[in-house]
Amino acid sequence: MLCTMGGKIWSWSMLYSSKHSLASLVPLEAILFDIDGTLCDSDPIHHYAFREMLQEVGFNGGIPITEEFFIQNISGKHNEHLCRTLLPDWDLQRARKFFVDKRSHVSKVNFNKLLASEQLEPVKGLKKLCKWIEDQGLKRGAVTNAPRPNGELILSILNLSNFFETLVIGDVVVQNHFLTPI
Repeated sequence: MLCTMGGKIWSWSMLYSSKHSLASLVPLEAILFDIDGTLCDSDPIHHYAFREMLQEVGFNGGIPITEEFFIQNISGKHNEHLCRTLLPDWDLQRARKFFVDKRSHVSKVNFNKLLASEQLEPVKGLKKLCKWIEDQGLKRGAVTNAPRPNGELILSILNLSNFFETLVIGDVVVQNHFLTPI
């Protein structure tokens, strides 16, 4: 894992050594983690949901999307972008509803505990990093664009529900135009 600070790239192993202690370099008070792709790789679940739902509406002539297509065109993209690029012939409200329904579909069908627990594992080094963060007494928050129930479920599966003091939902921040400090 790498992070950037002060224009430099730091490996997590550098941050653990006393010579390069993160706390001595920058006075940290809190750390925010993006859930998807940072704490775990949740792309397989999202790929499954998109593949199923896009096939149902006849996208790509009803041929299921590949993992490569998902990674190049969908993963990490905001719903507004996906509306314009994947469903350009749909009216915007209908396309937005599709993606809201997709989130609901993920919650109901693909994010059940059994499937998620089989596919979601913390990224390598996360436990060691979490211990270091706790030892430093830092405030901790998790951030996601997913609906709150999905974010809470991922944190629960990764045994991190008690580690994070707050869960920030992207849509709430966008709607309120601000982020309240933790």
